[in-house]
Amino acid sequence: MRNIIREHILVCLSSAPSNANTIRAAAKLSRAFGGTMTALYVQTKRSDQMGAEDRQRLQRHARLAEKLGASVSTVTGDDVAFQIAEFARISKATKVVLGRSAVPKGRLFAPKPLTEQLVELAPYLDVYIIPDSAGKNKRKQNPATKQRILPSIRDMLITIGILALSTVIGFAFHRLRFTEANTITVYILGVLLTALFTKNYVCSVISSLAGVLLFNFFFTEPRLSFQAYESGYPVTFAIMLFASLLTGTLANRLAVHVKRSTQTAWRTQVLLETTQQLGQAEDETDILEVIADQLLKLLNRPILLQCANGTSIRRFPDGEPIEDSTDTASQRFAFQSGGKQFGEVFIYGNALEPLESGILHSILGEGALAIESRQNARQKEEAAVLAKNEQLRANLLRSISHDLRTPLTSISGNAENLLASADAMDESDKRSLLTDIYEDSIWLIRLVENLLSITKIDEGQARLNMTTELVDEVIAESLRHIRAKTHTLETDFADEILLTQMDARLISQVIINLVDNAVKYTPEGSKIRISTQKQGKEVLVRVADNGPGIPDEIKSKVFDLFYTGSGKNADCRRSMGLGLHLCRSIIHLHGGEITLTDNTPHGCVFAFTLPISEVTFHEQITHTGG
Repeated sequence: MRNIIREHILVCLSSAPSNANTIRAAAKLSRAFGGTMTALYVQTKRSDQMGAEDRQRLQRHARLAEKLGASVSTVTGDDVAFQIAEFARISKATKVVLGRSAVPKGRLFAPKPLTEQLVELAPYLDVYIIPDSAGKNKRKQNPATKQRILPSIRDMLITIGILALSTVIGFAFHRLRFTEANTITVYILGVLLTALFTKNYVCSVISSLAGVLLFNFFFTEPRLSFQAYESGYPVTFAIMLFASLLTGTLANRLAVHVKRSTQTAWRTQVLLETTQQLGQAEDETDILEVIADQLLKLLNRPILLQCANGTSIRRFPDGEPIEDSTDTASQRFAFQSGGKQFGEVFIYGNALEPLESGILHSILGEGALAIESRQNARQKEEAAVLAKNEQLRANLLRSISHDLRTPLTSISGNAENLLASADAMDESDKRSLLTDIYEDSIWLIRLVENLLSITKIDEGQARLNMTTELVDEVIAESLRHIRAKTHTLETDFADEILLTQMDARLISQVIINLVDNAVKYTPEGSKIRISTQKQGKEVLVRVADNGPGIPDEIKSKVFDLFYTGSGKNADCRRSMGLGLHLCRSIIHLHGGEITLTDNTPHGCVFAFTLPISEVTFHEQITHTGG
């Protein structure tokens, strides 16, 4: 069977009005090939000069690409063709889709079209060109862009200051009779400093031209004029101008690269912190708080996060309030994953930069995935609990169908014998049959009580009727309900009065189950000892027997629901494995612990603890008298 290679379509984003048609064409191509699509924006130095209208149009194109199933990515670099080709190689793109408007004609040194550059850099790519549907859709230069071409007053003052300082140093070198090469180096250094300390590339060009003119005016013969006697000076000026322009260009590119690298590193750090904090979030509320905090950290502008459940989270820098109305927001982004929307994010202020938009979409995507993962995990837990409950019900029905048959058959059979032959029986036979009926009915009553108690506790419906009780009295009352003619029951109560807050009915059920369990699984004539003692701030109750004991390999299972072990009861009636599980649940509800240990020299000890209750002597007398 051949490996099926899925197509990866790469579409280029721009602020051109026709870019929307290009994105739609790429989406159709992706659907036709059954592949994936990525929308790529290459951020160049011209991106900083983009006007607000172009920024908003670029954002609309990015959102359109997302709606059509594309993932949006941003790279930085002035060589657009190289950045596209390199990204296509790394992402394993197979086809590139880009738009083309009218091609400029009549330019002698015009650069190669982007498509030709891509073909040369990445010949393995299929390049699709989508023409401008309008045919002559020419974009007008934004007035804001024209203003950015002219340097600011601050940049001009810095340029003039550096040129003046270079000239002063040149005069000093001339007075010290340094060569002209040293003065030329000073002006080239001034061009480099101008490129580093100004934000407009025009300042570097001005500094280069002005440096050549100042050198010619002040330091060549005849001085204080733009003439030059020596024939080699024009070549010197040309080389000086070329070196200055080259130095300024390289320095300007380096400054832009450093700025972009710093911004990219910062935003990548914010994205990494977001991933780490989302992993530590405990619930959906924490996830939403993390998203809001990280977006504020990334953008440093007012943010409103409206969730699908109706809650709103606001963040704004420096305590600056924002209006509640979403109409005043400059941009809005969907907070969704897999077609399921969890809310919307409203950003206030100027339009976002492309790189900021890309990081914002990444943060929202990570948050949406985190919420979806929490919801899926919760659904799995609920499904697991439901499956467990269904399994418990199935086990319960199976156990009841097998284990209730024997006592019910015995009761009905003995009752039938009494009805049919009561007159022919002597008193001892009648008493024997009545005793069997009574014991089987008691066993059924305890079984039903255990079932009801387990059901209430496991479903969280158990309500404790907490009262202050004497532990010794509760144990004594519980032993009155136990028939153990073949065993010896002993009690060893503590000398001091032990009081605890408990539900007396449930604790009595624990004692009855533990003693009944000892009676069932020890031979006739065995001793069962119930003792109490104070242990720190707790009351310790122990039920010990001198029977054969419980093997170590099953001690950890005796408290599990429906676990019955391999032993047989004295009357051959199989246990359903409810009693000990119920004991553990009741003791845990009271804040205590129940354990199983070996008795000396043989047998086992079931022990549980209950917190001691501190009451006044008057309360003790009143309770005892009642």
